[in-house]
Amino acid sequence: MGARTVLMLASAAIILVLGCVHLLYTFFGPKLLPRDPGVIASMKATTLVITKETSVWNAWIGFNASHSMAAILFGLVFGYLALVHPALLFGSTYLQLVGLCMLLGFLVLGWLYWFSAPFLGIAVALGCYVASIVLGRLG
Repeated sequence: MGARTVLMLASAAIILVLGCVHLLYTFFGPKLLPRDPGVIASMKATTLVITKETSVWNAWIGFNASHSMAAILFGLVFGYLALVHPALLFGSTYLQLVGLCMLLGFLVLGWLYWFSAPFLGIAVALGCYVASIVLGRLG
């Protein structure tokens, strides 16, 4: 297994772990809950402007879960491609750009809206990803 594959696997694994932890925190424990219980009550009692079919609370849970699923999908797909189909992954500018855009998007969101732990994890994953692609292009 070459360095490009190891770096791609590291990138994928970091995002996969972040996504899995986030999904667990979405449904279990208090980590993603507002500290003020009154905010939770307000979120459950308030609907969105776009529709009255869901509450802000249900949207919050759904957005967190789907966000987690996107990170998990990234980790599984890019990890799988690096292990099972490296020629496809490292030979496809399209796949490399899709992965790069996804990680850059996560990084920007992390910088603007999240906190330091996921931001740093994403930054490391992005660094591994870019290094993997560079090594793939050189080799």
